[in-house]
Amino acid sequence: MTTNNFSRREFFKLSGIGLVGAVNFSTFERTLYVGTYTSGKSEGIYIYRMDQMSGELKRIGSMKSENPSFLTLDPNRRFFYAVNENPAGTVSSFRIDQATKQLTFLNQQSSQGADPCHLTVDKRGKSLLVANYTSGNVAVLPIQRDGSLGAAIDVEQHEGSGPREQQKSAHAHCIKPDRANRHAFAADLGSDKVFIYRFNTLNGKLEPAQQASAFLHAGAGPRHLDFHPNGKYLYVINELDSSLTTFKYDSLKSSLTAFETVSTLPRDFVGTSYCADIHVSPSGRFVYGSNRGHNSIVVFAIDPHTGRLNLVEHVSTEGKWPRNFTIDPTGRFLLVANQHTDNVVVFRIDAQTGRLTQTGHSAEIPTPVCLQFN
Repeated sequence: MTTNNFSRREFFKLSGIGLVGAVNFSTFERTLYVGTYTSGKSEGIYIYRMDQMSGELKRIGSMKSENPSFLTLDPNRRFFYAVNENPAGTVSSFRIDQATKQLTFLNQQSSQGADPCHLTVDKRGKSLLVANYTSGNVAVLPIQRDGSLGAAIDVEQHEGSGPREQQKSAHAHCIKPDRANRHAFAADLGSDKVFIYRFNTLNGKLEPAQQASAFLHAGAGPRHLDFHPNGKYLYVINELDSSLTTFKYDSLKSSLTAFETVSTLPRDFVGTSYCADIHVSPSGRFVYGSNRGHNSIVVFAIDPHTGRLNLVEHVSTEGKWPRNFTIDPTGRFLLVANQHTDNVVVFRIDAQTGRLTQTGHSAEIPTPVCLQFN
């Protein structure tokens, strides 16, 4: 029996959820926020409901915002944040209506750099960490009690360069805290490094870690990163040479040690392609990456004992230039944003093999580049 044919009663049974009294079937829907580039037809942030049985998407609203190319929420899902990717460099805050999931604008602050492209809220919900691509720095902004943002309290400038045309200077592309919220890791495309910071939860500032950075191979162009649920491994996707590097993470020493790099492309691929995004499945059994140019999602199985990767498959994204993608919190669906064909496509994940199959559901959205579930 496939999940496409599940009755709601069967879904509850297989999910271990009891049927007691009346059931509110709105629990089968999850809210999806879509960030875009707004130089064309896009309004900004689009809001959809996804049916968790079928993967069907229905638009329920939107919010105007300039180039909200990356999105995030606070841990309690009350507040919402978006970069405004422009030379001036700003970030915007919003309140989430808990009933309707619509957004109310709160305020906007400088990101303290040009073209912010990634942001994350720390595990306490007290600080917003943002990466500024063009200026090659990262900043920390305090989150006020009402969810609005204060002025930046810390800015850390990256230094370094690489052998490729895009690597004449540092380009911070991603920053995330570890699962313990003790350290923050910033992938820098320009310098071929992952910068490591001790995150001071008392004052919200970034401080030098025992190991200041971890090097990747020359010309890799690290773009995004994601931790394994066990906290022992960090996976980094490299934009410029279409590869994926696995690091062993020692949380006590805050150190990273690279031990494997694999290609994200088929051996017979001829052409130009750049990696974009990476996500480890909630189960920790698989890691997924997006290829812009080859227009695919690559799927790897993770060896549970070593963290090493084994290729499972490459799957067409049914569009061009797949940017950000996301896995829904249940681990049952993967959604990908195809920037150049204005569509978001929904795939079903096989829990045993990690393989992706089409659900037949998609949404037409102008220049989608980021997907964020509530």
